[in-house]
Amino acid sequence: MACNLSEGIDALTAAALGALQGLTEFLPVSSSGHVAIGAHFFDIRENSLALVILLHLGTLLATVILFRRDIAALAVEGIAALRDPGRLRATPEGRALVGIAITTLITGILGLLLRNVAEAFSEDLRLVGYGFLISAAFLVASGVARGASGEVSWLQAAGIGFAQGVAVLPGISRSGVTIAVAMLLGVQPSSAFRFSFLVSLPAIAGAALYEATGAEGLGSLGPEAWAGGLTALVTGYVALVILREIILVGRMWTFAIYLVPLGLFLITR
Repeated sequence: MACNLSEGIDALTAAALGALQGLTEFLPVSSSGHVAIGAHFFDIRENSLALVILLHLGTLLATVILFRRDIAALAVEGIAALRDPGRLRATPEGRALVGIAITTLITGILGLLLRNVAEAFSEDLRLVGYGFLISAAFLVASGVARGASGEVSWLQAAGIGFAQGVAVLPGISRSGVTIAVAMLLGVQPSSAFRFSFLVSLPAIAGAALYEATGAEGLGSLGPEAWAGGLTALVTGYVALVILREIILVGRMWTFAIYLVPLGLFLITR
């Protein structure tokens, strides 16, 4: 979820917001929760739709770059499945395509159902604090998960879709809960990481489209917007690489050390 922005923003501030977007979009700490905190304590307001969109596109492109081979293989399989639908069951890439579709469908439905709840979370930092604690609980649980499956089944994809849908609530980390749920359902860490971010592509694209819905125009794509988007791309890519290594060594739970005190502070302040 993109950062809300103040009027008169300069390129340096936009770059800082891009860095925040890139890091919190992918590290399991909830970008939407941090946006809610910024909006409350720093009186940040949404006025630059062009920058909002480019922040989303920056993180989207970071994901595409890291997973370009997987995306290419899925695209080739999707084209082949148009001629032979049986491939959607017969090949790993075909089954992955169906799994991604299942996750995306469930996420979209839950996202619409929880839209008003998400807005309520954004306005009450105590609720955001509870969201951080929920994220922390899943991260800790991921530390004891012993998933061995290298492929995400359609039933597991449905569970991941529910997790991603609930993660529209500020404070609940999309990457954290989807990876943790996948691992708890029996998926091995590397496959959980891969699937989580492949299904993030339609989610991030959908968020960008949602921001643009009802807008009269994007406004000027000035240097500040491009600075924010480029910084989101670079920091997002770095965050993805770091998170991959953390997950492979089984230490995603360490992010709970940050989320628990932050959540408790917001609840009790």
